[in-house]
Amino acid sequence: MNPMAPNGPDQREGERSPEQRTQLADLIRSRRAELNVGLKAFAEKAVDPASGTRVTRGWVYRLEQGEPVTPPVYEELCALAEACELPVETLQDAAGSQFHGVDPLVSGSSEAKAYVHKLDRLPPDQRERLLRLIDTLMPPGDATE
Repeated sequence: MNPMAPNGPDQREGERSPEQRTQLADLIRSRRAELNVGLKAFAEKAVDPASGTRVTRGWVYRLEQGEPVTPPVYEELCALAEACELPVETLQDAAGSQFHGVDPLVSGSSEAKAYVHKLDRLPPDQRERLLRLIDTLMPPGDATE
């Protein structure tokens, strides 16, 4: 099933299939409610400060209603992060889950998640050296689960 298309061939209008992912839509809907912000005001705040990219009220409405939308690009996620007053990584995780079926790293520690995001920015040789260092502190197979 296409994660962007809310209805399969056997569904009636307005129904969601059990496997439809809605993480980004749910995040934005709940965040707008927490901030007590309407669609128009939310869209006015949804501007990426670096690129000036905007997210329209119509796109947000369609997303929240489960209608087909084009998956957001990074600049649009930055715009949404501004309007949601959340880190862009939070929106990247939700968008990755909803549109690409990629679930975010789940950890008991927010520190671990922050380390992984930093790790992704290291060159491959430095990542390998860091992994070897970690292995000297806790060899593979020694982790308790």
